[in-house]
Amino acid sequence: MRYLIPHVSVTAAVLACLVSARADERRFTYSYEPEVLPEGGLEFEQWITLRTQRTSGGEVKQGNFNLWELRQELEYGVSDNYSVSLYLNAAAESFRDYTQTPPSDRSQFDFQGVSVENRYMVLNPAEHVAGLTLYLEPRYSGDQAEIEEKIILGQRYGNWKWALNLSHATEWIDNLHTTEGEVEVSLGLARDLNQHWSVGLELRNHNELPDYRIWENTALYIGPVISYRQEKWWTALTVMPQVFGANFNGNPGGNSWLELEAHERVNVRLLIGISL
Repeated sequence: MRYLIPHVSVTAAVLACLVSARADERRFTYSYEPEVLPEGGLEFEQWITLRTQRTSGGEVKQGNFNLWELRQELEYGVSDNYSVSLYLNAAAESFRDYTQTPPSDRSQFDFQGVSVENRYMVLNPAEHVAGLTLYLEPRYSGDQAEIEEKIILGQRYGNWKWALNLSHATEWIDNLHTTEGEVEVSLGLARDLNQHWSVGLELRNHNELPDYRIWENTALYIGPVISYRQEKWWTALTVMPQVFGANFNGNPGGNSWLELEAHERVNVRLLIGISL
């Protein structure tokens, strides 16, 4: 936790300084919507994700596992169809290591590099049956690299809005010597209660493919999302427990209906957006 204090303090200072800006709101935190910033638009976003409670990480038996992922995003609308974002990524991990005698508490803070998100809106949802946006995000941190692609679909019907994301990522770790693939599907459905509040559900299925040789695991999450927006800023919060998971390479997590080696029991994400 002590590693988070400087990071959170800087974030709070930035948010306080930017309170007078206008925002482009989102209804979901795990599912992107097809709309992009208009040309010339500029927005700051703070991402805070908590991934909590899993029982093992490879050969290490873990207890009280918590992973905080922190991302600072600056997004710019290059045109009415294309926006680009710069991210600074960091993570703070802590857990009790039960492979040690006696068990010991372990924690670390890592800067996880810089990434550049590109979103191009192929079909504007205001003009078509459904919106379609293509997404590409490369990330590099020296000893790790990743490329993530998404197909983003979505539409609004009156007070209802939905978004569907089909995602694939390739990650290079261990000084770029090891490759891992990831496949994910996320779905969000929300209803506007009034001009400020929206509530809904998000669903996410995440899968890992080490070296693209085997389909190692799968985990399904579902939970509520709530969002609030004002003229100059917005925020959204999702809480998603794992409802089903499986590890196809045995059961290292020790649970018959959840995947608790590479995935957690609960994922929580908070987004705050402010236009500049």
